[in-house]
Amino acid sequence: MSARAVCRLADLKEKEARGCSLELDDGSELQLIVVREGSEVFVYRNRCPHTGVNLEWQPHQFYDLSGAFLQCATHGALFRPEDGYCVRGPCAGESLEAVPVWILEGQVVVIT
Repeated sequence: MSARAVCRLADLKEKEARGCSLELDDGSELQLIVVREGSEVFVYRNRCPHTGVNLEWQPHQFYDLSGAFLQCATHGALFRPEDGYCVRGPCAGESLEAVPVWILEGQVVVIT
């Protein structure tokens, strides 16, 4: 396990989600969603619990049209940004996989 910075907190606007990719020590890639809701930041694995595909249909396009939920572009499942819980869709009741995160010296840092 190691700690890695994924972006600067200042680069995330309120109600914004960004995709990023980290190369792990074994050479594999970890796709992440970094979400800012108010003063809080949440990070999830970019993987729909229903199909295993990435959520966005275009880079950094994670929110639904209302701006209230993260949405899977493949089948429309809606996830709460604050906990990744699916409120509607074929994976309702399941959740996105949370990644431990903290802010350190203005950087969003995750444990991989």
